[in-house]
Amino acid sequence: MNLLDLATLHSSQRGDVFIVASGPSAREFPLARYSHVPMFSLNGSICLFGEVNVSPFFYLCDDGSFVRNRTPLLLQAIEQAQNLALSPGVIDNLLKLEAHALDDVGVYRFERVNRPGDNRPALSDRRFAWAARRDADMECDFSWLRQKPNRIGFCRNLAKGYFSGRTIPYAGIQLAYHLGFSRVFVVGMDLDSSLGRFYEQGGEAVRSRLDGDYEDYILPCFELMAERVVNSNFQVYNLSPNSRLPSSVIPKLELDQLDALLCSS
Repeated sequence: MNLLDLATLHSSQRGDVFIVASGPSAREFPLARYSHVPMFSLNGSICLFGEVNVSPFFYLCDDGSFVRNRTPLLLQAIEQAQNLALSPGVIDNLLKLEAHALDDVGVYRFERVNRPGDNRPALSDRRFAWAARRDADMECDFSWLRQKPNRIGFCRNLAKGYFSGRTIPYAGIQLAYHLGFSRVFVVGMDLDSSLGRFYEQGGEAVRSRLDGDYEDYILPCFELMAERVVNSNFQVYNLSPNSRLPSSVIPKLELDQLDALLCSS
């Protein structure tokens, strides 16, 4: 395995990017129709790319349990994606199951903020959030009294890590910003655990934590992003019409509106 540094790609791209997640609405998205635009595949959405023979610009995975439950999909992503961004936990779990899966493969290290490294210990969430307030690359809530607000944030430079937001599309948006894309269109971000993932059926479905995390982490992270990060130079749109995330936070687009927006640029 050749471990690569995302810092080398900072501000290397521009224009539009699609981020394809795993909500049921992703199944209805005509992926091949927009394959000329760079795309990120997240976790199990790689199976859609295989169906239409499209190679995603980046494949992202930061869930160690996904490796254990869906190893064939991760192996497919290794073969199909142009670039891989995998968390240390994903890499470790994969190599325990498939020792040679990453032989001669370049992998960008995809790490959360405030993780120990280079002999540096991690700070407490409060101390990290206090320090992040003085970092121009980060937006972060802060509280001495409550722990949860200190985990709400957005990082513009992934050399410093990313805030998880408890849902991988949020990490994908931070990667899009880091790379230099100016418009992000998110597919399959339904955020409704009762609907499951489009590639799972019945008893094979893996339980989701979306409902438990939505009010405490997911919604506050997107609200912070909408207030402090999104502007005329960086815009984010939700292509899931029935997404749990309100359009007042991230605007929702129908396909005809998407086409009009792409044609006007």
